[in-house]
Amino acid sequence: MGLGRIYRNYFKNNMFMRILLIFTIIAILTIVILSYLMFSSLSQSIVEKELNNQKAAMENVSRYLDQRYQSVENIARDMYRNEMLFSNISFLMEHPYSQYVQHRMDQFYNETNNNSTDPLQYFQQVMDENGDIRNIMLYSSEKQFLSVFKPNKQYKQLTTDMTHSYIPDVMAMDYKGITAPNYWIRKAADQWAPELYAIRVPINNRQLKNAGQFLVYLDSGGITDALTSYKDSFKGDIAVLSADGKVLYDSEGKYYGKTYPYMDVTDSLYDGGNTRPAEVSSRMYINKLTSADNGYVVIGAVPKKDVEASYSGIRKTIITISGICILFAIFFPAFFVINFANRTNRIIRITRKVKNGDLSARIDNPGEDELGQISRSFNDMLDELNLYIERVYKAEIKQKQTELVALQARINPHFLYNTLEVIRMRAISQGAKDVGEMIYSLSVLFKSLVKQKKIYTLKDELEACRLYLELFRIRYKEKFSYTIDSDPALQGKSVMRLSLQPLIENYIVHGIQTNRDDNHLDIRVRDEGDMLVAVITDNGKGITPERLAEIHEELGKPEESGEMFGLRSVHSRLQFLYGPAYGVEIDSRPGVGTVVTVRYPNREGTDAEDV
Repeated sequence: MGLGRIYRNYFKNNMFMRILLIFTIIAILTIVILSYLMFSSLSQSIVEKELNNQKAAMENVSRYLDQRYQSVENIARDMYRNEMLFSNISFLMEHPYSQYVQHRMDQFYNETNNNSTDPLQYFQQVMDENGDIRNIMLYSSEKQFLSVFKPNKQYKQLTTDMTHSYIPDVMAMDYKGITAPNYWIRKAADQWAPELYAIRVPINNRQLKNAGQFLVYLDSGGITDALTSYKDSFKGDIAVLSADGKVLYDSEGKYYGKTYPYMDVTDSLYDGGNTRPAEVSSRMYINKLTSADNGYVVIGAVPKKDVEASYSGIRKTIITISGICILFAIFFPAFFVINFANRTNRIIRITRKVKNGDLSARIDNPGEDELGQISRSFNDMLDELNLYIERVYKAEIKQKQTELVALQARINPHFLYNTLEVIRMRAISQGAKDVGEMIYSLSVLFKSLVKQKKIYTLKDELEACRLYLELFRIRYKEKFSYTIDSDPALQGKSVMRLSLQPLIENYIVHGIQTNRDDNHLDIRVRDEGDMLVAVITDNGKGITPERLAEIHEELGKPEESGEMFGLRSVHSRLQFLYGPAYGVEIDSRPGVGTVVTVRYPNREGTDAEDV
């Protein structure tokens, strides 16, 4: 319920907040996933490195054990090479020690070097040269004698017949390789040191038949010496197990004489001759290396907590970096999104002001991005809209004002027409024929101005000018004349109502010279491509340069000052309606005359000019 209310209040109607929320969720998920994958990759790399270091140490242990086994075989092989030594060893294995002593006494006088053929001396020398050998034993399969050699020339011979001992059964097992010392043989040899492993090699007689066993007990401490160069490069415990799971060596020294605790895991691993990839138990990483030839297994066990300690610093570093990245991924986009949201809200507020009628409102957004472009386009649109209003609506107001000033008779046109007709008939009855013609022209002129036409053309405007000029031609008789020249093809062109008549009226009021007999006004209309140009030329009084400058200044003002109503009205309405390229131009020289040029757009009659 709380999350739904938060969404409705802050996100549902706020596009930028939704964008920020979606981006934040995506950024956090991306950073978390990448951080997890990076940590997983690095931690796995560290685990593999630690396990590879342990594998290297295990392989060194395996090489050491294989070398020790090979050295024991070499000892046995040396016995075979020395024929006299092997003969004495065979005699010792198959006869009681007292007979062996007698046998040696018989040989004493015939040998040049008795020490080289004496088994006791030979094995003592072997133990002196190999400090890790604790016992050497010879067992005769036929006589069941067990000869035990110890350092410092200690020797004893035991009778191990099957009725009194398990040793024959133990020795009868045809097993070659590295094993754990057998309890019964330990007891017979009085050897109870826990850190021992046994290497057994069969002994054959000259007829290549098995004559017994050559058994060597070695101190496991030699394996520790073999790991000296690896002690700082691997973690965990390395143990050597016999084929039946007994501990031959333990680098921690905790499992001698005990069952190895990870036997259930090691038994499930692949039992091959090559190093197996690390297997994982609930608390340990386990490596297994099996020697198929010599019958032992090297096990490497690394507690997970020890390996995890190696990459705990990486975990903290990745978490810290991820947290910083998440903060940057949230706050930097939030800063820009909030900035865009504020700018967008300003645009919305201005559009509401414009909607409520404030066309002077403008968006202050100087940026060059999309919002800045939208703001400038909106401001330009308002400027164009205001300009359009100036052109159309103000032109309409001015047109109405002009019509009201010029056509007050519109209030009651029928009364005006009837009254003018009564006056005209009275003038004719009194013999004032010219006054009647003037009243007739005025009446027709008023009718044309009062009459509402949907399309007002050049023909209509020129006809209004002709009627107006006809009034003054009648008045001034031979002193005033006029000409109107226009191509018949232009008669249907659309023009603005009352655009020429006020200019002609200016000439009649201000320019005509009644003391002259050649007053003349000329109206010519020509086609100039996109423009329709009307030129009104007179030979009146003209305008002084000072007054002409005032007229030009007045026409250039954006607002009317109340002076030159007719001229300014025509010029302003043309520019409002069609644009600054159109309007009135005036040129004059005192005593010569005045030229007034009026420019319209060149287009066929429409109802737009009736504004």
